[in-house]
Amino acid sequence: MTHGPGGVVVTGVGLAVPGAGTPEALLRRTACPVTGPAPEPFDTAARIGRRGHRYKDRATRLALCAALEALRNADLIPADGEEVTVPGDTVGVVASSNLGNLDTACLTAAAIAERSAVDLSPMSLPNASSNVIASWVAIRHGLRGPNLMLCNGATSGLDAVHWGAALVAAGRVRRAVVIGVETHNAVVADLVGRPAGELLDGAAAVVVEGARWAGARGARAAAALGPYERRAGLGGCVEALLPDGAAPGVWFTPERYAEGPAGAVPVPGAVPRYDVTGAVGRASGALGVFQCAAAVGWLARAGAGAEAGAGAGPEAGAGSVFEAAGPGAAPGPVPASRQALITSGDDTADAVAGLLLRPAPDRCPPRPARAPLISMECSR
Repeated sequence: MTHGPGGVVVTGVGLAVPGAGTPEALLRRTACPVTGPAPEPFDTAARIGRRGHRYKDRATRLALCAALEALRNADLIPADGEEVTVPGDTVGVVASSNLGNLDTACLTAAAIAERSAVDLSPMSLPNASSNVIASWVAIRHGLRGPNLMLCNGATSGLDAVHWGAALVAAGRVRRAVVIGVETHNAVVADLVGRPAGELLDGAAAVVVEGARWAGARGARAAAALGPYERRAGLGGCVEALLPDGAAPGVWFTPERYAEGPAGAVPVPGAVPRYDVTGAVGRASGALGVFQCAAAVGWLARAGAGAEAGAGAGPEAGAGSVFEAAGPGAAPGPVPASRQALITSGDDTADAVAGLLLRPAPDRCPPRPARAPLISMECSR
């Protein structure tokens, strides 16, 4: 019998975006967006080398950079290598990008229409595939678990985090690297009708892992995944995640969210708000993953503050307490005021996705000894 994951935790975060190399730096940049000239584009060659550039588009290279950093941060890849130190079939890949290889697909179609398919390079044609980003990450690091590519509009990034956690909770894999990536170019700028300088050119990645399996290999968890909701409206989504009007510790708002009149906003006004797109640009399908990375930074800062204030009296524990529920939830009750609320999409979108990110448990329970992992194992 296979033992379950014991909740799903975040054990690694990776960023490939100018000016923010860590979750804490991303949070600071979000709180105080930098004005002035735009920073230089992220140098992918500095992280993955020239070999990682061959026959790959910009979005794929950015995704490879973020995934490598996340896997190293999770201690799944050594600092001087690229192969994972766990069996490759225990690691899955979920990538999210609405516009990532749009330039390749459009330019390929235009070349065929104007001339013929004979003029296309056989080395660049695979980049027109919709799942090229997720596939290259898996190939580069020998990840043989399930491989998914999501292109799901405003909620796509949070949906990807959810599906990565679902793969872990279902026992299909023990861990998954979830990537959100977008890039800007003339084709993307023309489609969305915005200057390229307003759009994200970067990637974020998180490693989600069963808490039991993370503990078995001695990995440190940075956060725990709470419940996920997908609803037609923002208010209903927030209410489902935080019933009885409970106030979270922080709210990572939808992209460029405009506050409505008092009483119309689903989160109390005293709760701090962060919009990561003010720091990195309009993020489309990468937004949810960037929000999770910034939330890890907020949880680390909140945890440091709680340790510094230990013994000074109750404060962080105030507010409603929720029991962990569902396959991605952290064990034990967690006060609402210690949780990060993440939402993508708003009432003008087709749907709204929401996720709670919680402080990591003090320890991950060790997994009892068992036989080696077999294909398609089930945790039930």
